[in-house]
Amino acid sequence: MRSVPANGYRLAFILVTSLFFMWGFSYGLLDVLNKHFQETLQVTRARSAWLQAAYFGAYFLMAMPAASVIGWRGYKFAILCGLLLFASGALLVIPSTMAESFPFFLAAIFVVASGLAFLETAANPYVTLLGDPSRAARRLNLSQSFNGLGQFVAPVMAASLLFAPEEIGAGQAPVRMIYAAIAAVVILVAVVTWRTEMPDGDGRANALPEAASAGNGTLWSRPRFAWGVAAQFCYVAAQVGVGAFFINYATEQYADISSADAARLLAIGMLCFLTGRFVGTALMSRIAPERLLTGYAIANVILALIVVAGIERVSLVALVAIFFFMSIMFPTIFALAIGGLGTQTKRGSSFLVMSIVGGAIVPYFMGWIADERGIALAFAVPVACFAVVAGYGWTLCRSPDA
Repeated sequence: MRSVPANGYRLAFILVTSLFFMWGFSYGLLDVLNKHFQETLQVTRARSAWLQAAYFGAYFLMAMPAASVIGWRGYKFAILCGLLLFASGALLVIPSTMAESFPFFLAAIFVVASGLAFLETAANPYVTLLGDPSRAARRLNLSQSFNGLGQFVAPVMAASLLFAPEEIGAGQAPVRMIYAAIAAVVILVAVVTWRTEMPDGDGRANALPEAASAGNGTLWSRPRFAWGVAAQFCYVAAQVGVGAFFINYATEQYADISSADAARLLAIGMLCFLTGRFVGTALMSRIAPERLLTGYAIANVILALIVVAGIERVSLVALVAIFFFMSIMFPTIFALAIGGLGTQTKRGSSFLVMSIVGGAIVPYFMGWIADERGIALAFAVPVACFAVVAGYGWTLCRSPDA
């Protein structure tokens, strides 16, 4: 890799970090749209979970092609491909909502998420390569904080546009307006990225140099990585499930809470998520990432059990608090799992992004449980998922090279 001045890394870091906000905003819309389509298109809770299935299923299918593109043309080219797919999917939302076709909308969301799969596969490892290897997890948490900001802004905006009294009866027009604006912003970012010189990534950020020459056959023989993929699958499954059925839980457990009020509560949860990211990034200067991950995961097991218990008001507070402790999980698991993969970093990154398919599979089962046994019991699924994350963190605390 050619020598790059420090400001070159800084500019690349700022530009790539802006992408985290964009896909956080896109994801933040899903949980509000889930309830919106239940009301406007009369889909069941289980069927509305196909939104998450289409979104995260695209991650599973497109992560490996994205890794191949990175290996072929580099991080910048992969990012540009992701932005173009993102914009194309956002534009496809417009005719899908005009037709008021839920399957057509799912197809458009699949294209959006295909672009985001390219962005995540490229951006997450790229951030870990832009600086001191020992600070990779902290750096990725900082970038992911802006992902949390996007997840906070999206439900606030969507609630005011989709559930406001004056918008009742507007159908899908507000959805079209939101995605038209997204397409315009994404195209602008693509142009700026195309015109910006970005350094290539190398293997410097891998904390365990003995793995630098790891071959294809040894990738899955590394428990630190293999169990990291499993932990990431479970974390994303829990995060998506909690967000997807947050509004349902609030409105069904408490009759005096409307969908608009619940969407605003969801925004408060996203604000907790954002706060948790910044707090977690600061704490990592004093606490080892694996220890912080373990503590946060144990806290969420307890909070999710309170949600299942359905205690008056207390459970709703616990549900909001879960977002704070979810905040550091994705970037921390990602950075811990790819540490030491060396030349296998890009390939390992693609598998970690593929593990996001947990968000496509598990929410459907939560929706089925909610339809059959009640919304509170459905949150037993995140309890199990957070327990797996806690187990991964605890294992690394006992033996970092496990």
